[in-house]
Amino acid sequence: METNQVAFKILHPHAAGIDVGSRSHLVAIDQNKDNVREFGVYTNDHQQLISHLHQHGVTTIAMESTGSYWQTLFNALQQAGFEVLLVAGSQTKNVKGRKTDVIDCIWIQKLHSLGLLSGSLLLSDTFQQLRIYYYHHLHLVQQSARYSNKMQKALRLMNIRLDVVLNDITGQSGMAVIEAILAGQRDPEHLVSLVSQRVKKSRQEIADALQGWWRDELLFELQASLDFYRLYEGKIKECDQVIERFLVKYAPAVEVSVEEKKQLKTNRKRAGKHAPGFNLSQLAYQYFRTDLFAISGISHNAVLCLLTSLGHDIHKFPTAKSFACWLGLVPNNKISGGKVIGNRTPSGKNHIAKALRHAANSIGNQKEHELTPFFKRIAFKKGRLAAIIATARKLAVIIWHMIIKAEPYQKNRVTLDDQKQKALRLRHLDKNLHALQLSKEELEKLFSKHSLSVT
Repeated sequence: METNQVAFKILHPHAAGIDVGSRSHLVAIDQNKDNVREFGVYTNDHQQLISHLHQHGVTTIAMESTGSYWQTLFNALQQAGFEVLLVAGSQTKNVKGRKTDVIDCIWIQKLHSLGLLSGSLLLSDTFQQLRIYYYHHLHLVQQSARYSNKMQKALRLMNIRLDVVLNDITGQSGMAVIEAILAGQRDPEHLVSLVSQRVKKSRQEIADALQGWWRDELLFELQASLDFYRLYEGKIKECDQVIERFLVKYAPAVEVSVEEKKQLKTNRKRAGKHAPGFNLSQLAYQYFRTDLFAISGISHNAVLCLLTSLGHDIHKFPTAKSFACWLGLVPNNKISGGKVIGNRTPSGKNHIAKALRHAANSIGNQKEHELTPFFKRIAFKKGRLAAIIATARKLAVIIWHMIIKAEPYQKNRVTLDDQKQKALRLRHLDKNLHALQLSKEELEKLFSKHSLSVT
């Protein structure tokens, strides 16, 4: 009995597969296990790996890795002239048989030779450097907040409730009081005099909050936490200066007209505590040729994240849907038998998506924002978490259109879309009422419950 066999066409005959590990790299140049070689992770090992690939005529390579172990090898292979694809583990996980590192690299080589793998998006060298600066900036901010919380905890354990009378204990008034306490001052009246008159709490309540039990071990912790807090705050300012110099150095030569500068000033928003100290709105306009601050709810940190983590490379996305998919803000629909059996949003640590989710969450807390009706509609159907993701996706689509298609942000268009949605719901309601074939008395009874009159 003859069986029909379908042969796959080999698109990359000179392909290799590399399974990247933390201590060694396994390289497959064909489907023969005997030809799989293992190389170390040092620079000399990279050179031996490159020589091995050249000897066997390899021109294109697919490598699969987790973490950051791939970066040095990837750069070395690119400089050696190879075409290199970084492949996500989700594309290579369905390996047949018992899973080993040798089988993994052979499977990667096979899939790549057949053209079944697609490479991950990698930033240009300029924005890779800028992204490292930004990630370090995030780390410094997190550490600064950590020691701010430790100072607040030490004060609270001594029943010095500075956090109750001040919105931020690391502000001007809070730092003055903490420094006085560490200098040995215990008189509540003197400590109250260090608090700004703009504080809304009464002088008596502030004095009551500054009476507690002084403990040496907590004062020691407070002093150490204050030292670390000042250290990280200073490093944050240094990092901001480095990012500013880098952005100015590689900013496109774009002339900003007087009217555009006025518009940028009009859309300028209140900067947060750790917002960059430079003119981010003008630099972002030079890079993107659009004012992202025109979107209500977009913060300085969100724009800085988009500028440093992606920048010009946003043009690599052909559609707004592909951009939102890369951010992980669209459902991962799994369809079987014509039915959706799973639509969980894929997990990931995309910093741009995180910034957009923060912006979406703030939109959900506002009353006058043009996207609030959309947020509430999704929250009513699927819950607040789904509404945050859906609103973040809508923000991503708006940003893509503003940058790629040079479309300014239009609040009226968003409001018009909401009105269209309302009209659609009214048509559905009218259709359902007509299908029920209610009498006039039933309609009057129905609308009277909602304090409505039937004409």
